[in-house]
Amino acid sequence: MGIELSDDHRDLRDSVRGWAERHATPAVIRDAVEAKSEARPVFWNSLAELGMLGLHLPEEFGGAGAGFVELAIVTEELGRSMVPGPFLPTVIVSAVLHEAGRTAELAPLADGSMLAAVALQPGSLRLIRDGDTVTLAGRSGHVLGGQVADLFLVAADDNGDRAFVVVRRDQVSVTELPSHDLVRRHAQIEAENVELDPEDVLDLDPQRVLDLASTLFSAEAAGLAGWATNTAAEYARVRQQFGRTIGQFQGVKHKAARMLASTEQARVTAWDAARAMAPSTERSEASLASAVAGAVAPEAAFTVTKDCIQILGGIGYTWEHDAHLYMRRAQSLRILLGSTAIWRRRVASLTIDGARRVLGIDLPAEAEAIRADIRSELAGATSLDTSDRASYLADRGYTAPHFAVPWGKGADAVTQLVIAEELRAAALEPHDMIIGNWVVPTLIAHGDDQQLQRFVPPSLRGDIVWCQLFSEPGAGSDLAGLSTKATKVDGGWRLQGQKVWTSGARDAHWGICLARTDGDVAKHKGLSYFLVDIQNSPGLDIRPLREITGESLFNEVFLDDVFVPDDCLVGEPGEGWKLARTTLANERVSLSNDSSLGSGGETLLNLAASVPGGLDDEQLTVLGKVLCDAQSGGLMALRTTLRSLAGGQPGAESSIAKLLGVEHIQQIWEVAMEWTGPDALLGEQDRWSPTQQFLNSQCLSIAGGTTNVQLNIIGERILGLPRDPAPGK
Repeated sequence: MGIELSDDHRDLRDSVRGWAERHATPAVIRDAVEAKSEARPVFWNSLAELGMLGLHLPEEFGGAGAGFVELAIVTEELGRSMVPGPFLPTVIVSAVLHEAGRTAELAPLADGSMLAAVALQPGSLRLIRDGDTVTLAGRSGHVLGGQVADLFLVAADDNGDRAFVVVRRDQVSVTELPSHDLVRRHAQIEAENVELDPEDVLDLDPQRVLDLASTLFSAEAAGLAGWATNTAAEYARVRQQFGRTIGQFQGVKHKAARMLASTEQARVTAWDAARAMAPSTERSEASLASAVAGAVAPEAAFTVTKDCIQILGGIGYTWEHDAHLYMRRAQSLRILLGSTAIWRRRVASLTIDGARRVLGIDLPAEAEAIRADIRSELAGATSLDTSDRASYLADRGYTAPHFAVPWGKGADAVTQLVIAEELRAAALEPHDMIIGNWVVPTLIAHGDDQQLQRFVPPSLRGDIVWCQLFSEPGAGSDLAGLSTKATKVDGGWRLQGQKVWTSGARDAHWGICLARTDGDVAKHKGLSYFLVDIQNSPGLDIRPLREITGESLFNEVFLDDVFVPDDCLVGEPGEGWKLARTTLANERVSLSNDSSLGSGGETLLNLAASVPGGLDDEQLTVLGKVLCDAQSGGLMALRTTLRSLAGGQPGAESSIAKLLGVEHIQQIWEVAMEWTGPDALLGEQDRWSPTQQFLNSQCLSIAGGTTNVQLNIIGERILGLPRDPAPGK
């Protein structure tokens, strides 16, 4: 997994990874570590011949004419392999010079004959202007790659503003600095009133330079984080302690899962920043994408590399293990780019000023032919009464277009997105089945003909409302441990037990119920899947549960000898666990039409505007963090959709999204309540107030599988860590 999505991008990744395995061997990396000073890498010409140094440059300058996404993929891979040498500063400098229209150095940078370095902080360097003469004086900040560079791009103070200046090595004094990063080292330059040509002071917005640098710093950070996460997981899969593989311990498993979540955030934000560097992207939008990446990726890499050392334990703390090299590199990126807090505040400020990232998709050409048919069919619904529209749409497959015909339209990913667009354009909303969205696919996959005809059409139209009778007081996340019993009797089954946390039970017509039909087999194998008539079954006792909000949306349901006829058993006895986990191969594909920040993010922004005196730096930093999480969540959803459009399987993003999304929503309302101030502490708040939303959001990390269980799933199913041992073993 990485920044890449398409087959072409995966080919590029594999090519770079293979090159790195041949050239950035452990011996090469250790030679770079132990060297007294940095030297030009022996493989530099090979890297140039592969086309990596000029990948993003036009062909007329010896480049490949590719885009920033391709360059980000290469940067991520070289970071993952800790390839020595100044690749990162060299491609940053060539990208900046190309945008600034300074082309003389592009060809030598692309062919490897010239190496470059960059300093993003000015130090004491300043421009002195005297008429038409401009001179450079002072000492630079730390120059990344400066020990081997021929060309330097350095920040300098220009009468209180930041400017970027290009100087050659023979114009300045270069001092090698002992460097925290042992594989790619720093230097400092001193300029003694160096007279500059007019074009040496770049005619380019300094913020654009920082945005380009942030994008590529973030791509490399994603590579560092990816290496650290994989290394930690591989070790946790085999290391034995206390008679168990350490990956079985939840403390280790959950830390590794969190590492993957942070790595995915780094990847998606770096990917989006690279996409946004395209000339067609509006400048404030591109700057926002780059700021989000700068706020997320270097911090994630630093955190994840530290966690890697923690999971590795003593071996990770040794000089011989590479883990500390990755941590040093990540920490260097984070400091040289500027503090995480500064980038978070920039995200907040840009967003307050109205910048938004557009997370749209360009559909393929065949979408227009599909669109014409859909638009024609939907036209028949617009003249109907609201009550008749749901039936019209359901009968034509629009309630769940991804369902197979005749229940849906058998729509592929492209068709689903077109349908969603046309429904919005026509102001049409099919019935939302809610729990029925889980029930109906199970019936389609496992129900008999009579069950299909009886339950599916009215569910699609909204004539049947469903509830779910799964959870029990002693079986929440451990659903297979439920104890509700179903006993076979003439003509059906008798259900005895208690269910809890059943939302909508007082309004539902039918419920799906898991009950134990065989107590002598493994707990997953003794369950069966029943359809229960909620409104007409004697022995059902529904009691409201009052939640921490004071509302009663949930219920507990007591089943006292409730009879369920044979024709309401779905599938065969003992297949309940399989049925409960059923999902269709053709999953629903969707893309939010909301702001990229989500409704919660926009609400928090509106609240920020009402804070007396405006937000202070700490509040701006917190707001920036929340907005970064919001945008990274939207980006994960976008990448999942893009994978579906390409016919691929979901990546790690889809598994990470629930974990991060829940915590993000909880954070939004916690911050909103804090910013509301003492008024948030008044009783009897409106249900849409920050206080009520904060209270309500606490259930999100419990409902549908707790956060701890989700971390287990990520650790086991994605990172391959061993499952927890069975009880008693």
